Amino acid sequence: MLPFNIPGLTGNEEAYIREAFKNQKLSGDGLFTKKCHGWFETNFNVKKSLLTTSCTHALEMSAILANIKEGDEVIMPSFTFVSTANAFVLRGAKIVFVDIRPDTMNINENLIEEAITRKTKAIVPVHYAGVACEMDKIMEIARRYDLLVIEDAAQGVMSTYNGNALGSIGHLGCYSFHETKNYNCGEGGALLINDDRFVERAEIIREKGTNRSRFFRGQVDKYTWVDLGSSYLPSEINAAFLYAQLEMASDINNNRLLSWNRYFEGLRPLHDGGLIELPHIPQNCEHNAHMFYIKVRDLEERTELIEYLKQNRILSVFHYIPLHSSDAGLKFGRFHGADLFTTQESERLVRLPMYYNISKEDITKVIENINSFYGVGQRYSNKIYTN
Repeated sequence: MLPFNIPGLTGNEEAYIREAFKNQKLSGDGLFTKKCHGWFETNFNVKKSLLTTSCTHALEMSAILANIKEGDEVIMPSFTFVSTANAFVLRGAKIVFVDIRPDTMNINENLIEEAITRKTKAIVPVHYAGVACEMDKIMEIARRYDLLVIEDAAQGVMSTYNGNALGSIGHLGCYSFHETKNYNCGEGGALLINDDRFVERAEIIREKGTNRSRFFRGQVDKYTWVDLGSSYLPSEINAAFLYAQLEMASDINNNRLLSWNRYFEGLRPLHDGGLIELPHIPQNCEHNAHMFYIKVRDLEERTELIEYLKQNRILSVFHYIPLHSSDAGLKFGRFHGADLFTTQESERLVRLPMYYNISKEDITKVIENINSFYGVGQRYSNKIYTN
């Protein structure tokens, strides 16, 4: 079976983990953690970065930093992973979902303003597939209404919007290093802090609510419990693994873009023939080839295609079930306006095998099988459609 994902390896992960053992420092904030922090701060021009145990925890830290409390509202798309909403629900917020754009599957920036109420505290854009939301418009709305912008850039490491790294544009940004991401350490994440007022408190929250970081810098003679917090530090083992990936970030990015482009060119005839839709990348965005997806006509056709590929030993998957239609989404959130695209577009999307060093032959196999699916008899001859 051709897998949907294989966690990427660069070759130095084991050596760096051994070095961490040699340093006799395996808990958080050792040498490799500091190297990772420095890499993000230097390469992405952010004021402060902090590794976390997951993107989920980076989002939870963001909710605490934003002082989200019972009765507040947070605006986000429904087409996202549950962690995006959960982080704010845990603080007592009501989630206000707005519709997505069908071209990028990102939040429709033109629907955000009308969803704002006196209870709104934050906007959480999700950069789907590593393709940027329209951040200029979102930041302009946030400034006018004095709202915080927390970027869920879980899929966006190495992607940019108008030349700026995703995660570095809003007040706070959140990354994921889960094994399915472009850069991974099994499980991990990072919080990017782009607003000075959050830097010191973020360190405290991450260190179980203590001023331990200040103690290690010699700024206080002992540390103590001073605020809310939890244990959000990953181990040095995770950081060592991750640093080996970051050192090769450009190579990994170029490799994935090459694979993405092979898919795009190979499937273009089906797109031009109106049988499928290919991803759209806006001109002001540079993406990181986090995933390659296609859109088919409807849910029935998607189910049949996934099964057809499976029978031919290719694992493809669909993605998020919109949160607003889930039991928890109905309980903790509401959808503002009409759901014109969120459900419809989510039911059409198929993710194809995509990972670092996927072979040209395997990509060709996937393309040939999708072509075969649409070429069997006259079954799909009446399924031509236009946007």
